[in-house]
Amino acid sequence: MDDFKELQSEFRKFIKDPEGHPMHPSDLGKYLRALRSKDVEKFKNTLLKFPHEILGPVLLELPEKLQNEAFAFLPHENLARATEELESDDATDLVQELVDADESKGHEVISKLEKDDREEINALRQYSEEQAGSIMQVEVFKATAEETIRKAIHRLADDKEDRKLRNIYQVFIVDGEGVLVASAALSELITMNFNSSFSEIVKGREFPEKYKVNEFESIENVVKLFEHYDLTYAPVVNGRGELLGRITSDDIFDEIEDLATEQIYNLAGVDDEAEEENYLRVVFQKRASWLLLNLLTAIFASLVIAQFDETLKAYIPLAILMPIVASMGGNAGTQSLTVMVRQIALGDVNGDSAYSAIRKEIILSIMNGLLFALIMGFISYFWFSNIKLGFVIGFALIINLMVAGLFGALIPLVLKKMKSDPAVGSTVIITTLTDVVGFLAFLGLARIVLF
Repeated sequence: MDDFKELQSEFRKFIKDPEGHPMHPSDLGKYLRALRSKDVEKFKNTLLKFPHEILGPVLLELPEKLQNEAFAFLPHENLARATEELESDDATDLVQELVDADESKGHEVISKLEKDDREEINALRQYSEEQAGSIMQVEVFKATAEETIRKAIHRLADDKEDRKLRNIYQVFIVDGEGVLVASAALSELITMNFNSSFSEIVKGREFPEKYKVNEFESIENVVKLFEHYDLTYAPVVNGRGELLGRITSDDIFDEIEDLATEQIYNLAGVDDEAEEENYLRVVFQKRASWLLLNLLTAIFASLVIAQFDETLKAYIPLAILMPIVASMGGNAGTQSLTVMVRQIALGDVNGDSAYSAIRKEIILSIMNGLLFALIMGFISYFWFSNIKLGFVIGFALIINLMVAGLFGALIPLVLKKMKSDPAVGSTVIITTLTDVVGFLAFLGLARIVLF
């Protein structure tokens, strides 16, 4: 059976109707990942038989390793035609992935593109990956204020037929200089007088400045804009207000997922790019380097314990209870740390609200400290029949949890002030700090109170 027919049969349940409408690229990508693990040659042959309009979206759905394999064996012509079938933002992503994998082949593919596509992609590649311009689509439907609605609709129909425009839901109205003035949903146009001009729409409904995105705006700020105003799209303009393109919600969904993944991995000391690798050696090296740092900090904490070796020898229950103080402090610190990092990422904590956020974490940590000091005090007393030991672990918990709350809130803010990612390295710092403070407080109070 032909590979593509077999692929259709495999995913028949995803096809919407019996006529065999095309499957979604994400389903095809999932199929190809499974196919590659079983039969490399079949994986290659299936990709070679994909029509150009399917190949591009499917390549974007593949993980980096499989993308690079596909780039290596797919002919230049196939890659060029697949790129031309994509919208400008996706085409730029595909070309950039190809250039990163094989620079000479990437530039050869770019040279085979039609002039308009080549110019669009080269223009978008000039933006850094942190700038809004790098994720915008240049395909927009725009009209001047003097143009009639009838003429614009006919023009849209022609562009749709020629596949110049896809997924268009609004018309942007610009002045003679190309400056964005207003916008209207296509659904609105069908209820209007087709003989009237767009100037009637412009009156009293100028496009709000706060919804516009400058081409050099950071993607992080654009994500916040979409989240705050529940936007489905945002026009991208230059410094003069001229319309350059648009950013749509699907691109923002991808950015939110990437930012969240990076943040979670950074908190755990894991490299998000390395984790996508299928080579164990690469992942091993990245994780081992972070664990080495953890080992060094753990040794430092052990050196603190070593200063109280005589105290531990004289009273064995201290060794039994000591891990509880460190563990509670570490977990409390991680709670404060995680909440603060997330609030910083969402923009909920700034210079004005930082003090309130820190105070909140300290109050919560003191409240938790008092609660668990009381619980562990009673447990220690009944366990070892020593009321002094209950007081020692209780006060040590209060001290360590208060320190955990304070520095769990402070560390991300300090790192942000230093222009560093608040998530990177925070967990190592807070764990080391709570271990050291917990051991010092517990063993130091024990030496004073019990001996």
